Amino acid sequence: MPWLTCTKLTLFTIAGVAIQMVGLSIFVFGFFPVKPTLPGHSGSESFRAPQCDLVRNESESDLHPHQLRSLYKELSGMPPAFDQLILMVIDGLPAELVLGKDGKPPSKALMEAMPYTRSLLANGMAIGFHAKAAPPTVTMPRLKAMVSGAIGGFLDVAMNFNTQAMLDDNLLGQFFKIGWKMVMLGDETWLKLFPGLFLRHDGVSSFFVKDTVHVDQNVSRHLGYELSRDDWDFLILHYLGLDHVGHIGGRNSALMAPKLREMDEVVKMIHMNSILNQKNDEGQTLLVVVSDHGMTESGNHGGSSYEETDSLALFIGVKNNISDDFLSTHNIIHQVDIAPTLALLFGVPIPKNNVGVLMAEIFGYLSEDQQMKALELNSWQLLRLLQAQIPGLSCRNYPRDGLRDDQDFRIAKCSGSMEAMFCCLYTNAALLQKSWMSKEISSREDYTSTVVAYYEFLRTASEWLSHRATDKPVRLLTVGIAAMLLSCLILLSLLFHTCKEVYLREQSLFDLESIKQTWYLDETFVLGVVLILIVSMASSSMVEEEQYIWHFVASTLNLLLLRKTIKCPTGAGAQDLHSSSKGKNKISFCRLSSISVVLISGRILRGWHQGGVNWTNLPDISKWLEQAGTDNVKSIQLVSCLLVMSLSLCVLFLFGFNMKFVLVIGFSFLMSGLLVLQHFVKHQDALPWFVRFSTSEMGLSHDLYMSTSVPNEVQNNMLLVKLRESLYLVGWEYISFWCLLQLLLQQTINSMTIVLLLVQILASMLYFSYSGLHQKQWVEIAALYFLGMAGHFALGNSNSLATIDVAGAFMHGDVCLCEGHKLSPISRECRFHTTPQTDAWLPLSGSAGVELHFANSIHHRIADNEEPSFCLERLFPKVHLCLYHNYMRLHGCICSSYNSDIYLLGAGVEEKDAI
Repeated sequence: MPWLTCTKLTLFTIAGVAIQMVGLSIFVFGFFPVKPTLPGHSGSESFRAPQCDLVRNESESDLHPHQLRSLYKELSGMPPAFDQLILMVIDGLPAELVLGKDGKPPSKALMEAMPYTRSLLANGMAIGFHAKAAPPTVTMPRLKAMVSGAIGGFLDVAMNFNTQAMLDDNLLGQFFKIGWKMVMLGDETWLKLFPGLFLRHDGVSSFFVKDTVHVDQNVSRHLGYELSRDDWDFLILHYLGLDHVGHIGGRNSALMAPKLREMDEVVKMIHMNSILNQKNDEGQTLLVVVSDHGMTESGNHGGSSYEETDSLALFIGVKNNISDDFLSTHNIIHQVDIAPTLALLFGVPIPKNNVGVLMAEIFGYLSEDQQMKALELNSWQLLRLLQAQIPGLSCRNYPRDGLRDDQDFRIAKCSGSMEAMFCCLYTNAALLQKSWMSKEISSREDYTSTVVAYYEFLRTASEWLSHRATDKPVRLLTVGIAAMLLSCLILLSLLFHTCKEVYLREQSLFDLESIKQTWYLDETFVLGVVLILIVSMASSSMVEEEQYIWHFVASTLNLLLLRKTIKCPTGAGAQDLHSSSKGKNKISFCRLSSISVVLISGRILRGWHQGGVNWTNLPDISKWLEQAGTDNVKSIQLVSCLLVMSLSLCVLFLFGFNMKFVLVIGFSFLMSGLLVLQHFVKHQDALPWFVRFSTSEMGLSHDLYMSTSVPNEVQNNMLLVKLRESLYLVGWEYISFWCLLQLLLQQTINSMTIVLLLVQILASMLYFSYSGLHQKQWVEIAALYFLGMAGHFALGNSNSLATIDVAGAFMHGDVCLCEGHKLSPISRECRFHTTPQTDAWLPLSGSAGVELHFANSIHHRIADNEEPSFCLERLFPKVHLCLYHNYMRLHGCICSSYNSDIYLLGAGVEEKDAI
């Protein structure tokens, strides 16, 4: 009786899968930890020193906003210097375009693009900073960091596409509590984060990235009206056009300088109307110009490179009493420092979860006592946060203990545990302040020493809290990995015993050595690739440069297939049907030429983009074509479209099963291709630059008379023949229309890449169709999967968030041929970041012995509420017959077949019961 019974196999399989799911859940929970935050909102207690068992004044919530404002003003000891705040957010503006880099000014062209802003900086009427943004460098988490001072996590990347209301303590909530009236114009992310807080608002979507004009005009058209009114205290202007320019053409786009001039005119208008024209008896207005993140040379963002994290913080209306030499070397801050600075400038409590440090340069207008008070308030807030993070941290009422009024104090050297170090640093600063305040005549050195001590505590605490917010629990990660490894061992053991018993039952003897000798080198290599990938994922550098692994794997496997073809030109299983020398030579030539085409096209794809992180600056084919000029790139796009149409139609008509349906499909494909061509020709200067994703990798065996393994009773089953023909037509139509769709949505420079990927699919299809029984199906799956992964990176993608081009998330309506169609949930899984994977492999044996192999390699996510620009329903016409009952779900389409009838509903159109 075999050891592995059916019951045991079922139970162990369920246990292995359950352990795998539990381990994966634990690992994900540890890899994306929930950031600990303090509940509630800061109040009047933030103006007092931290104490044990501090009870908040509950009557504070009953105060009128104006009374609460007066209370805060009295407790802070710092009268607000400004009464109105204008926050101008220029989305995606790198600070070096305005302030330069490494002490050097920006280029002459950029300086000429923003003359008024440059004059404000030169005349000391503005102070500019390089505000370092924490990853992920996308809009929503960066806005939250600026208004709350808290560090977000990488889960905020997903939330960026479905923004929810912000519940944590933040500046807008504090301003609302004291009765401020707020107006928002621009990115609708603000409306989603802070619903119900704005007196007036006019939001625009941030995902229509093809629009660089109207998205900013929609903000500026209200500006004159709002500046003339006095019923608001806080005005938010969020301009998206510059970020859209970057997504379209990168930093060096011809649209960049005009967009900077437009932003400079907005700064000039606000400064002249709201700051220079104010009378002495009127409240002062502070204009803060910030950017949420920077951008790479290609215009994308999301990662942690210097170009992406280099954001701007420009304070206009604050007198600059600091020399240019000092600012050129000390003008680097963290983006979270904006929150405590604005809170102290306007006399509201610092948000509870803030980890930022106030900017001393902004408070130069205050007296020394008031500046010291500002440092003290910031220190108290961070100390409370430290006490929440470190339970053992003492909450003694510093500096009440440890110093007599007549006693001098010397700074102690701080070391030891984190608790002891933080207590020591804070005590040093607090006691130095008490010593400085107790002296009737204090020297400048005493004041400077106190400020230095406070900043040492603030910076140390800020850095520790920032890292704490992103630290991952090692124990949870270890437990999760151990559980997944245990699950793998269980499942592999079950697989081994199952294979052993199958072979024992069929051969009555299980000889591992004899089985090993029957394996070909390509089959061994495919299994070895699994180990290669596992080892490579242990290195962050290998993850960053994963594209080299897949190019190597795909090329090596195809070289092994070429070697195998040379040793066995005609393939096993073909000898009987093609015994003549002419037939053998034809098969040999087809196989050799097919695999050679795959290798040659793969080498071209390898050099098309220098992907990854470290070597993107090296020359490649795409850079060379871009330098040659847009006319050449445009010509390549048109040629690529014609090649896709020609190849698809030729293959379709070469294998005409039922010419009636072939003609219908061919005509609809031709019409769709002509529509795409018309779009390319019509929009010479406004091509769609959309998100990159990989072309589907599909293989189709078409040799109808090669296999001798199919029983005669199956070969005579005409129903299966019709089903096979229908599936072939559906599969080929899907791949053809998908290539057209990629030509429309991809960047122009990637058009020839789509053609090369289609050529690889055709060559692979031809090669595997002539392989017969000589090629195992799982090797064919692996070959197509490797091509899919290599093709994904050949389109310029990488594992960096910076290569995710959100230009395809929303498509502009100007080129929409038909409106009103929402992308279905299936199509939403077909965009955003292409990760090729073999989703389906459908082998079907027909009457003539053909095997249909379908490998889909599309995985893509997209934001909700998407409107197609070029009507995708035109690419997937409704003319196909609807006589089907059995549906096969695919990423981006729904295919069904019954007899010889086919039906295809393409990505981008709604699923309907009848078409």
